[in-house]
Parts: sequence; structure tokens; C-alpha cells
Amino acid sequence: NPPDAAALEVTRLGPTLRFACPIDVCLTGAEMAAEIDGVAVPRFTCVPVPAGGELRMGSVVGPGARAYLAVRGGFAAPAYLGSRTTFAMGGFGGHAGRPLRVGDVLRLDCAATLEPAEPITEPAPELTDAWEIDVLYGPHAAPDFFTPEYIDELLACEWQVHHNSDRTGVRLVGPKPGWVREDGGDAGLHPSNIHDTPYAVGAVDFTGDMPVILGPDGPSLGGFVCPVTVVRDELWKLGQLSPADTVRFRLLEPTDGATREAVIARSSQRPDVPKVVYRRSGDANLLIEFGEPVLDVEVRLRVHAVMERLEQQSLPGIVDITPGIRSLQVHVDPERISVRDALGIVADVERNLPPLEQIRVPSRIVHLPLAWEDPAALHAVERYMNSVRPDAPWCPSNVEFIRRVNGLDSINAVHEIVFDAAYLVLGLGDVYLGAPVATPLDPRHRLVTTKYNPARTWTPENAVGIGGVYMCIYGMEGPGGYQLVGRTVPVWNTHRVTGEFVSGAPWLLRFFDQVRFFPVTSDELVEWRQGVRDGTRRLQIDESVFDVAQYRAFLAGIEDESASFRARQRAAFSAERSRWAAEPAAQEHVPSAPTAVAPAVATELDGEPVIAHLAANVWKVLVRTGAQVEAGEVVVVLEAMKMEVDVIAPVGGVVGEVVCAPGDLVTPGQMLMVLEAVDER
Repeated sequence: NPPDAAALEVTRLGPTLRFACPIDVCLTGAEMAAEIDGVAVPRFTCVPVPAGGELRMGSVVGPGARAYLAVRGGFAAPAYLGSRTTFAMGGFGGHAGRPLRVGDVLRLDCAATLEPAEPITEPAPELTDAWEIDVLYGPHAAPDFFTPEYIDELLACEWQVHHNSDRTGVRLVGPKPGWVREDGGDAGLHPSNIHDTPYAVGAVDFTGDMPVILGPDGPSLGGFVCPVTVVRDELWKLGQLSPADTVRFRLLEPTDGATREAVIARSSQRPDVPKVVYRRSGDANLLIEFGEPVLDVEVRLRVHAVMERLEQQSLPGIVDITPGIRSLQVHVDPERISVRDALGIVADVERNLPPLEQIRVPSRIVHLPLAWEDPAALHAVERYMNSVRPDAPWCPSNVEFIRRVNGLDSINAVHEIVFDAAYLVLGLGDVYLGAPVATPLDPRHRLVTTKYNPARTWTPENAVGIGGVYMCIYGMEGPGGYQLVGRTVPVWNTHRVTGEFVSGAPWLLRFFDQVRFFPVTSDELVEWRQGVRDGTRRLQIDESVFDVAQYRAFLAGIEDESASFRARQRAAFSAERSRWAAEPAAQEHVPSAPTAVAPAVATELDGEPVIAHLAANVWKVLVRTGAQVEAGEVVVVLEAMKMEVDVIAPVGGVVGEVVCAPGDLVTPGQMLMVLEAVDER
């Protein structure tokens, strides 16, 4: 098949497919006991299926988490933004932008140009439940962020895969990090917090104290440090990691002749020019950081200028270029250009930039409705308390936490600042789908918070949050860490072209737009959301220009007031850190691995056990002791790999005793309840 031919990815449990025409298929990945018309199907072998033939795939047998089904020529699927992949959380790509359902009809790509089938000569990859994964050092490591001793521990220890892992990222459970910094400054209260930076697929991202290996559906931008990055040839292993598997990282030497350190070059000091640090981010990404680790709008404009000049050159081998707040990531194809060669190109561009005071950029003013503390945002906080961390300092009210850490007198003061601010968009894609990371132009409006530690596993689409000094609008449902204040309208429109969403660019906002909120009720927001999506409601968007010279003059005129505002924030920050020091549980939260139920409990219960088949979190228990259930009835819902997994009764009977509760972590084979025979008398 050609490289862009579409195949099926099957997670944990496979489908039954009936083929209307004869076709050759090939199964790879985890073993799923597949059969064609009752005959076992070998993996990594091209197998014919007759017209009317039925392919049945069971659940994963042995190690691994996913199988892959390829058909000759590929499945017919339209390309969206250059890819045929399904992005289920965003609702686009693949088949109708979602996982397959019973009754779906998949068509074959009859237009594909087919090459003769060749036997697979390479050995099949070895699957295990104890993985070794090759990484390169960087981009953020010791001694800037972590202690050298902790980096040694990170590479030496055995990590366990957390049940809340999926294509967005694989969460790991292990030792608490050793941090060099006390906090992240105006990027956030936690030492893992940095000003939002581009991410590489495979980066090991410390979201607070919990590392997450970022997957193919992970964010392109975020505000956390990443000490090591998985190399390209090892990325396939991320798709096979299952809850409770173990992982060890194996540090490689770079193949391009550059140093193995995270920082591979620095610029020489020049008057009135921000310093530049070049960091390695795996074997296919160069991360360039400008200036000091503080928010500086002029530094962001310098990043933008470098990006524009690189894009104008259209260099072969550069896959894409992603800007952060004070950083720029250049993604390369190592077969055509090395990370080291990309460094030379970027350094030459950066040295020849014009003076910054001459820069003026388009800056539209975009007015958006905001429902303050919308029920969907409050539900995300409640869900976090129930399934992740009930004792977090920002719970149960994110807005009250923002008030406290900024030294404000009332929650109403938080409300006033959010609605008075003009938020300058400095980045897009912070938490998927055109999500802006923006900061108030007026320093007196820059509320500072920390991000969730660990991050939420669920956030509603278009929730509005604050993290560090930044505001973000979540482009879709998904994980997140910003403190939530409300909800607004869509910032991404997959299929509709409207006055705000143009053809080929389904995102609402642009770099250096200014977002200004106006208040609406939650009921009014429902109408706004539908109207903006279908084009029946128009947003007010005013054309404007951001002028560096004018902005410098504005800042000079409010310098004393800004300093007073920051001093109050620092005092409140200090008080919060002191409170955390007095109550370590309020700050430190490293999730532990689930432990199985004590054997004594299992042996003391008589009847048919209902067990968990994977490491997971108990989301819902649907029956009580004494209830009568039928065979096949759903009795418990688990949450694992960001999916809800139904547990069914293996037999009919009466629920004798329930030995699990919502929020419990369970392991494979752990008993959840026992079913007793129905008394026929």
C-alpha cells in the first residue's frame, strides 16, 4: 500500500467485519485471536478474505494494547488538513470523525495504485509488559529544571503505566521529581510550569509531578517541562503500552555529532538583543528559546519574525514550525536535514533580524461571550475531585483559588479583571484545535495561578481557564490544567464556513488578536454557541494594529501601578507557598499504582465473581447488594485509557456483596462484586 493508505487501529477489543468483495488483509500489532470464517488469522501475513467472508477479532491476548488492520489499497477516507487519521476528540478525520459503530459501512479505496504484495521479511516487533524505550536528552533537563540526581533516577527506575492513558498521552507513575526551582515564576506556582512552549510527539511532559509521554493526539503547545524525548523509531511502542505495564527509559547518543546535552548551543551576547538557547527535542525537533524565562511581548514578536523568515525560505526537510511564548520549534525530517543543520539555518536568520521597534503586526479585536462559572466548567472541577485529586488547593472553587493567590479582596474582583482585560493571543493550539494562549496587554490585569497537579483528565469544550499569566480557551473536550472561570463559544469549526471561519482554516483566532469578553448567562451562551457554529450569529471583530513603539509608551505610563500590582501578587504567592509547606498534602500529589484487593476478601466471598479485566478507575457502580441482574447486564463502568469500559455480569444472579466504589483504582483480575444464585423457592 502507499504510505498514506488508511488502515484501522483497534484498541483493546476488536470488531466483527463482513467483506462484500474479495480482498487481501494483514493484521499487525497485539494478538486479538482473529479468525476469518472460523479459521485463525496469523499476524504480519497477507491473508485473502473471500466475498462474504467474516473477520472476527476478540480482545487483546497477552501483551500490547492495539492491533492494526490493513486492506489492499486501504480504506476510503477523505483527507482532512492533510491526514486521514480519526481525531475522535475533535470530531474529524477517518470515518465520520468518530470510532466505528455497529452498522457502519467502510468502503475500499478502489482508486489506489497497488504494488504487488511482498512478503514481510523483517521480524515482528516483540511485545511485552515490561518495556524499554529509547530517548534523547532534552529539551528541559538538569541543571536548569531538575536535579542531576533525579535525572539519574528517571533513567534508572521502573515506571508504571497509569490507567488514564490514551492516544493523547501515556501517564506514568513513579518517583516524585527533584526540582531545582521553587516555582515557575509568572508561568505558574509549580516548578514544572514554564511559559507555553511547543511540544514534540514523544516528549516526556511533567504535568506537575506526573510525567506523561505525549502521543500523536497530544497538544502541540503547553506550559510544562520535558526532560527526555522518545526517538522516532520507538514511537510505535507508545501505542502498545497498557495500564500497569512497566517502562524503563534508555538514553541514546545523538547520531548527528552534536552534544548529548539538552542544550546544544547558545548565542553569543549582543547589546539589546535577547539571548538565544538551542535545545534538542528528540531526533526530529529543534527548540529555540529567546530571552529570559519571563513574559515579554517583544520577545514573542521576535519569535514571530524568525518564524516568518523561515517560512519564506520554504526549506526542504522542514516539516513544520510552531511558535510558543518565548520559543520556536522547528520540526525536521532527519532523512533530509538534521537537527544540527537546522540550528545553523535558524541562527543565521536570527542574527539578521531588523530592529524590533520597527515591527507592527495586524491585531484584530475579537469580542466573545463568556458565561461565568458555567455548569460545564464546574462539572469538570467536580469530576476532577471525584476521580483524580479531592484535596487539591484549587478545589472546590477555581475562582476562589485565583482570588487567594493574587491577593484580591473578593471573587467579584476576579470577575472584573477578566472582563476588563484585553487578551493578546501569543500562541494557538495550546490545548488542541486553535486554542489560544493569551495574556492581558495591561500588566495590571495579569492574574497569575498555578496549573492543576496532576492535570484534569476531562475539560469541556470551550472552557475558559487561567494558568500562569495566561488565558486559554479549550478548543475541544480533553485533558487540561488551567484554572477554570467559565465557558465561551467555539474557536474551531470543523466543517462549516461562516463569516468567522474561512475555508481551509477552521480556527477562529490568529496570532496577536486581542480577545475581549462580555458577560452572558449560561442559557444565553447555549444560543451563542449554536449560532456561531452554524453562522446565524456573528461576532464583533474590529480590525486593528499592534505597534511596539506605542505599547512601550503605554507600559512606561503605568509602571508604578504595575509594580504595586505585582508586589501584592508576590505577597499572596508567598503566603500560598507557606500554607503548602505547612500542609504538604496540599502541594504534593504523586499518584500511586493501584493495589489489588486483599486475597482474604476474595476467598471469603461465595458465588460467581465479577472481575476487572484491566487496570482502571471505578467510574460508576450501577447495582446494589440484593439487586437481581441478568447475564450480560452492565454492572460496573470503569474508566481507563480515557474510555468508559463496561463490566458485565458473567451470569444471572443476585448481587451478594459489592467490594468496589467509585474512585477506587483496580488491577486486572481484581474482584468488583460477587453474584449469588437466585433462590428458586
